[in-house]
Amino acid sequence: MDTLCGSGELGSKFWDSNLSVYTHNPDLTPCFQNSLLAWTPCFYLWATLPCYLLYLRRHHRGYIIISHLSRLKTAVGILLWCVSWADLFYSLHDLAHGQAPAPIFFVTPLVVGVTMLLAALVIQYERLQGVQSSGVLIIFWFLCVICAIVPFRSKILSAVAKGKILDPFRFTTFYIYFALVLSAFILSCFREKPPLFSPKNVDSNPCPEADAGFFSRLTFWWFTKLAILGYRRPLEESDLWSLNKEDCSEVVVQRLLEAWKKQQKQAARHRVAVASGKTVSREDEELLGGRSRPREPSFLKALLVTFGPGFLISSCFTLAQDLLSFVSPQLLSILIRFISNPTAPNWWGFLVAGLMFMCSVMQTLFLHQANRYIFVMGLRLRTGIIGLIYRKALVISNSVRRESTVGEIVNLMSVDAQHFMDLTPFLNLLWSGPLQTLLAIYFLWQNLGPSVLAGVAFMVLQIPLNAVVATKTHAFQAKQMKFKDSRIRLMSEILGGIKVLKLYAWESSLLQQVEGIRQSELRLLRLSAYLLAIFIFTWHCTPFLVTLITLWVYVSVDPNNVLDAEKAFVAVSLFNILKNPLNSLPSLISGLTRTSVSLKRIQHFLSQDELDSQCVERKTITPGHAVIIENGTFTWAQDLSPTLHSLDFQVPKGALVAVVGPVGCGKSSLVSSLLGEMEKLEGKVYMKGSVAYVPQQAWIQNCTLQENVLFGRTLDPSRYQQALEACALLADLEVLPGRDKTEIGEKGINLSGGQRQRVSLARAVYSDADIFLLDDPLSAVDSHVAKHIFDQVIGPEGVLARKTRVLVTHNLSFLPQMDFIIVLADGQVSEVGTYSALLQRSGSFANFIHNYTPDKGKEHPEEDSRTAALDNPEDEEVPLTEDLLSNHADLMDNEPVTNEVQKHLNRQLSAMSLDEEGQSRSLPLKPLGSAEKIVQAAEVEANGTLIEEEKVEVGKVKLNVFWDYAKAVGLSITLVICLLYVGQSAATIGASIWLSAWTNEAMVDGRQNNTSHRLGVYAALGILQGILVVSSSIVMAVGCTRASRLLHQVLLHNKMRSPQSFFDTTPSGRILNLFSKDIHVIDGVLGPTILMLLSSFSTCVSTLVIIVISTPLFTVVILPLAAFYIFVQRFYVATSRQLKRLDSVSRSPIYSHFSETVTGSSVIRAYDRIQDFEAISDAKVDNNLRHAYLSYFSNRWLGVRVEFVGNCVVFFAALFAVIGRSSLSPGMVGLSVSYALQVTFSLNLLIRMLSELESNIVAVERVKEYSKTKTEAPWVIEGSRPPAGWPTQGEVEFRNYSVRYRPGLDLVLKNLSLHVCGGEKVGIVGRTGAGKSSMTLCLFRILEASEGEILIDGLNIADIGLHDLRSQLTIIPQEPILFSGTLRKNLDPFGNYSEEDLWHALKLSHLHTFVSSQPAGLDFECSEGGENLSVGQRQLVCLARALLRKSRILILDEATAAVDLETDDLIQAAIRTQFENCTVLTIAHRLNTVMDHTRVLVLDKGTVAEFDSPASLIAARGIFYGMARDAGLA
Repeated sequence: MDTLCGSGELGSKFWDSNLSVYTHNPDLTPCFQNSLLAWTPCFYLWATLPCYLLYLRRHHRGYIIISHLSRLKTAVGILLWCVSWADLFYSLHDLAHGQAPAPIFFVTPLVVGVTMLLAALVIQYERLQGVQSSGVLIIFWFLCVICAIVPFRSKILSAVAKGKILDPFRFTTFYIYFALVLSAFILSCFREKPPLFSPKNVDSNPCPEADAGFFSRLTFWWFTKLAILGYRRPLEESDLWSLNKEDCSEVVVQRLLEAWKKQQKQAARHRVAVASGKTVSREDEELLGGRSRPREPSFLKALLVTFGPGFLISSCFTLAQDLLSFVSPQLLSILIRFISNPTAPNWWGFLVAGLMFMCSVMQTLFLHQANRYIFVMGLRLRTGIIGLIYRKALVISNSVRRESTVGEIVNLMSVDAQHFMDLTPFLNLLWSGPLQTLLAIYFLWQNLGPSVLAGVAFMVLQIPLNAVVATKTHAFQAKQMKFKDSRIRLMSEILGGIKVLKLYAWESSLLQQVEGIRQSELRLLRLSAYLLAIFIFTWHCTPFLVTLITLWVYVSVDPNNVLDAEKAFVAVSLFNILKNPLNSLPSLISGLTRTSVSLKRIQHFLSQDELDSQCVERKTITPGHAVIIENGTFTWAQDLSPTLHSLDFQVPKGALVAVVGPVGCGKSSLVSSLLGEMEKLEGKVYMKGSVAYVPQQAWIQNCTLQENVLFGRTLDPSRYQQALEACALLADLEVLPGRDKTEIGEKGINLSGGQRQRVSLARAVYSDADIFLLDDPLSAVDSHVAKHIFDQVIGPEGVLARKTRVLVTHNLSFLPQMDFIIVLADGQVSEVGTYSALLQRSGSFANFIHNYTPDKGKEHPEEDSRTAALDNPEDEEVPLTEDLLSNHADLMDNEPVTNEVQKHLNRQLSAMSLDEEGQSRSLPLKPLGSAEKIVQAAEVEANGTLIEEEKVEVGKVKLNVFWDYAKAVGLSITLVICLLYVGQSAATIGASIWLSAWTNEAMVDGRQNNTSHRLGVYAALGILQGILVVSSSIVMAVGCTRASRLLHQVLLHNKMRSPQSFFDTTPSGRILNLFSKDIHVIDGVLGPTILMLLSSFSTCVSTLVIIVISTPLFTVVILPLAAFYIFVQRFYVATSRQLKRLDSVSRSPIYSHFSETVTGSSVIRAYDRIQDFEAISDAKVDNNLRHAYLSYFSNRWLGVRVEFVGNCVVFFAALFAVIGRSSLSPGMVGLSVSYALQVTFSLNLLIRMLSELESNIVAVERVKEYSKTKTEAPWVIEGSRPPAGWPTQGEVEFRNYSVRYRPGLDLVLKNLSLHVCGGEKVGIVGRTGAGKSSMTLCLFRILEASEGEILIDGLNIADIGLHDLRSQLTIIPQEPILFSGTLRKNLDPFGNYSEEDLWHALKLSHLHTFVSSQPAGLDFECSEGGENLSVGQRQLVCLARALLRKSRILILDEATAAVDLETDDLIQAAIRTQFENCTVLTIAHRLNTVMDHTRVLVLDKGTVAEFDSPASLIAARGIFYGMARDAGLA
């Protein structure tokens, strides 16, 4: 290098220590300035350019129109090139005139000139690629300015010293160069305009990050606007920015899906190869134990392929930060030497302080950029996993659906996906931890020699202990997740069937089941917390013990080894660095164990069987046909016997086909097989054209009625109007508060069963498909509506007349109009043909028709019923049907047994539904207590909103929430934890000051005498710290487990006691979210957060105390730094807290929508709307991501600012040490600065944990809020229990009884007074809204009296507990609801009945044959919701429950016999005999079901209109007579 610089006047040496170091006025040699200093920015640009150009090619954002700014930047670049080459030409000029300039004067201008030209070209290339602010060039210009500052000073000093300028030309060009690079740097800090054709332009509220400048991105300044807004007022949805395109679900999920499909294809190829034996050698077979195992697709590989690049960028930043962290201890070493050397120049100390500050600032910036990339990767991971699980859930086969319940899959989405995101911050530790450890050991060896090996050996010994604890934690995690799944699954079922639980008084049984699972979960939680305490003990004590052992060995091995300040505090600083990977080790290990469990669960779910999309051939079919099945055999799962055998039939295009047969014969399964929902064992299915499907139980979405009908299609007003009219929905719109814009609640709760079915049918009609598969759509509607729908929609003259229609029905009246009929029996086609052909064939179908039709010759029995609908000519023709699976037929008709055939005829010919007769005035009804919903219509606002928006708390978390949690933990436990941390801080300060005093101890004969004493006290203080830490962890574990138990218990007990109205207006997804996400936070997040908060707080306080003791001058800057810290903290906490709350609330819709989707997956698949629903789910996830994204960036914004405070602490601690060097000992300086170096992390962690606590305590806030909702009356009132055997008579009396749904609403029953004698059979009739269902709700006290009373056997029911009342009444509800578990549990959850009783009830309810045919018998496992039983069988289970309970009062709430007519006939006989002496109250929609009752109660507008025997009422020619006449019964 010296030769490059030449000799003579302008020549110089490359380096001169006397000039640069050992002087009070330092400078660099001209050679150094002209070579290395000038080349450094050039080297940087050339080194980064290849990667940068590659990045620009792949990230084209549209071009930017050339602007004045761009022109100016380019001009400055070209001018710099000209200036540099002017220097070059000047050197050539000198050479030409006989002078010999040093080679450096040719090399440097050439290198710098080419680099400046390159920079000008890069400016233009960036403009074409759409770069608004270039980080690469900003750093380049910054380096140019920094490197030019030294010559800038040096040339002025030289000119002043020599009194003249030696080289005027180069002097002038340099200052022009300096002015230009400074201008270039300033210009580069300004942003260009957004590029043209940028997708960001169309976004109404784009995230400013994309357009932010380099410094703004580096310091997260772009977030400041939101932080200020969040401080001024609570943030709202509209304030939040949109997601960046690359972070949206649409992009992320697609990338992960492609990677996963690639893995599946590779695994499939491997399986084929293994099966064929091609790729497996003999040696491999031996290694694999004699057989080769097929490879499973690896979800981990798919994740690595998709998200690996983001991780690599983060790793680069982490590497830079890790390397910089080791510079500070070296600078500390120099600073202590400087303090120890009184002759050292002062500028050394100031330079070290400045370098420490610069180093700390660089660390901060690198760290937060690393975190930015890793957190965005974590969010994308979660997004991708949720998207994949959602997509998989839409296509899993039925056998998989039986194993994976909605609750379990929701857990995969909520908890398991979160585990991946929680792990991402620790991922870099996998390589960074070992690197930091090796570097720390290397520098410690430099400092303390071989003594460090003792410490390293101790660390190695910790590994087996950590491994054992990690293994145990892994096992506990896996078990805990299983219990959590079970609990969420059970809660999901409870919420689905809460009304049935209340009516049966079964809450306590389900409560015990949930609490049993919870106890097992808490036991594992407690054990995990104790293991965490061991972890905390090891990681907290290991760094100290390593320091202690190392220092002990160091002073013991050689008496001449002196522990001075430099050795001790540089070692302490290095051990503190070493502490970081060790501190994070428990989080990494527990995160890895949790995530590995989650990875296996998710991979298992994603690898499950899917429905075979090829099992129905949709492209080719015999001309003229729409549906063909050839020799089709189908099953619901491979391990079950076939449900349908040897099916052979063809459906011509445009035909109307009926599918009939008894319950359980496979009618619904036949429809499912056509949809491809069943597993095809053999045969072929052909179906050409688009499909519309109306399921047996209508699936209604939680959206407006119009959205339910349109189902994602664009609105065609005329077609839409036609669909509503044909499906008899226009009259319903008149009474819905928002007409067709009315929001329909979850599962259609504010519609009656009939309305739900008609909406489902309207959806099919509007779809205008080619093939319509109608699974008993007329069952839920009443007679004349069924007739209207058949005539207007399904029948030969309906709107679907030219379409292919396959109709499952039990409606005999419509069969003559069918093109042909398929008769099923035991899963096989027993007969096929037209109605007349089947009658002539005299098979089972003909026998059935003849038995249940009075005139066997009539082919059109409905004509008989065309009697006198005098007041309603529109409804002259009324259908005949007893809808087999209807929600409105009654299980019981107490008519004389003598006229069975006539009884069936009456049921077949029941003329008009009372409800639907007054349809123009009808109001929305909910099955099973429909009256509740009538009033909801009154409550709903004009815009039709029903479901209450989830409340978002605003402002600070109230102190009473923290107080509630402290009480749940236990006040004494809370106090003990605080005291333990105070003790720990005191021990830390004591140990540090003791070490400082030790290093300052005077030496005698070159050695320290009190070594053993010093070491002993230091060891004692350190061990005391460890004991206090582990004690606080154990006490915290006990307290947090207690809080988890109490908070869950209170929430569960409150929800079990919440009134029915609460569940009607609160989505189940929101309640499930409480029991999954919020309880998960309370269980596993709050405890560790509080521990970290207390730990970081004690560290910060200890550090500040130590610095103030060491350098009292530091107190001057404490106040301004504290003010800035608090200022930033207030901005951050206000914004972060609200973002967390919005995040929490925006999660619920994801899971609600998911639950809804899974329930209606068959409908979604049938209409081919999978992609639309995926888009809806993605939109909901994206909405949640907006909050999470900004929440994480608020942490980065805070980190940069708070760490700046920490960096200032380091700077001022070092600066004041330099200023007060004469009065400070090296030991005190070492103590002060070594502690200052670690305060940055603790200050940041303190605010983060404070905010994390506030954000997570929101879970407690929500749980407490939902734990304090209004509850029902007590289940049991000990001082007021009814006598044993009550009621003995079954006498029911209403006295001046009035009731309203909620305060402020109108009365639904007004001054009702009536008396029902014991054993009486009373029918309750009346038009819609008359109060029929309200009466039953009042009997069960689902509704409480406004005034008056109800007496049963003379006892006021308001005086006794709800369970004492409800357990003595029996109801057969409209909707048969079963719970997962054994059939025995579903019949007798409390185990009150003997085996004989159960079998007797099954025999009477005609389930005996089915149950006895099952291998498990009474222990037959019912799936979630009883899905593995037909609807009819579920109704029979409800009947068996009633027969078991057999109380004196039986209520039939429009209880539908979802069974065929013959079975129904037997059931009616069973009820008549079994409940002969009981009081029976029958709510009737069809008058024929109550014509044989003792008396009939006619309600009108909530009052008693008539009450007498049917004969007397007909004779009186009042309201009842009008109804009977309209129904053809009078």
